[in-house]
Amino acid sequence: MPLETLSPSRASDFKLCPQLYKFRSIDKLPEPTTVHQARGTTAHLALQNLYDLEPAERTPEKLYDLFREAWTEIRGEEEFLDLFTTMEEERDWGVDSMKLLANYFSVENPLEVHPLEREMDMLEPLGDITIRGILDRIDETPTGELIITDYKTGKAPPERFAEPAFFALKIYALLIREKLGRTPAEVRLLYLNGPTLYRLAITDGQLDAMNQQLQALWKAIDRAIESQTFPPRVNKLCDWCSYQDLCPAFAEVTAPAAAVG
Repeated sequence: MPLETLSPSRASDFKLCPQLYKFRSIDKLPEPTTVHQARGTTAHLALQNLYDLEPAERTPEKLYDLFREAWTEIRGEEEFLDLFTTMEEERDWGVDSMKLLANYFSVENPLEVHPLEREMDMLEPLGDITIRGILDRIDETPTGELIITDYKTGKAPPERFAEPAFFALKIYALLIREKLGRTPAEVRLLYLNGPTLYRLAITDGQLDAMNQQLQALWKAIDRAIESQTFPPRVNKLCDWCSYQDLCPAFAEVTAPAAAVG
């Protein structure tokens, strides 16, 4: 079945490794939920809710309360039910999460942040293709510039390895230009573990090039779906892939050893 929509994350998957795209988007294979993913989901919800408050109320203590409330809200969902084996383990996870959230205030002053949208649901046509996604946050500065921010709860990679994350953010910048008719001035990756803030200035030329790249990616995915050809692409992120045991690239490596045994 040809593509109907494509998200920035799935576009990144295909660009990184077509086989990864197949596992996630075609086969829809589940991935185990980790404590790190639970922390990321809860922290995103807490930071989203922080900006429902008046600026003077956006304190560390309030953010911790919002994290506790968010976890209480989602901890009963199926994907999180068996995440912790003991209450002590869950409590330690919560304490570590609070320490991570404390880092946020050393990167941004929430009194000075003016979000236009948070968790912005986007579905935008770009010519013959349609891109969908959820944008963490977009702000407008006092001088009228648009800034896109993406929260990350994991540890920041060296900046030269942040390109895949910036790739997705440049797609969101393109969608904002299509939706609002304004080009964002900058995209930011805010890593709470560190903390670290990576920034990338955006130009119309970059977004024009991204549009062309997305059109080409869409056609490449359609061809892959039609031919059922999704070659694995071994890369530096393979060690963190949930599907390594199923991946043909690693099956080829382990097969000779298995045969000898």
